Amino acid sequence: MLKLRVKEVAESKGYNMSRLSRASDISFNTIKKLWQQPYSGANIATLSKIARVLDVPLAELTEEVPDQPHEGKTPSTS
Repeated sequence: MLKLRVKEVAESKGYNMSRLSRASDISFNTIKKLWQQPYSGANIATLSKIARVLDVPLAELTEEVPDQPHEGKTPSTS
């Protein structure tokens, strides 16, 4: 599973959501979604724009993490 690291990378470069939105010409709502929902999907073109603004390779905006077990899916013991 891929996790987006937009928030972590942007903050390390001194960007908040508003500044990143303006600098990348990406809507604030899109930046907010990427920031607050790191397991949601993202368009490659969007991530490319963000990577360019932050001056990082595209790969730095993603991280592979193990799949999380689904909560509440424990077998019953009755």
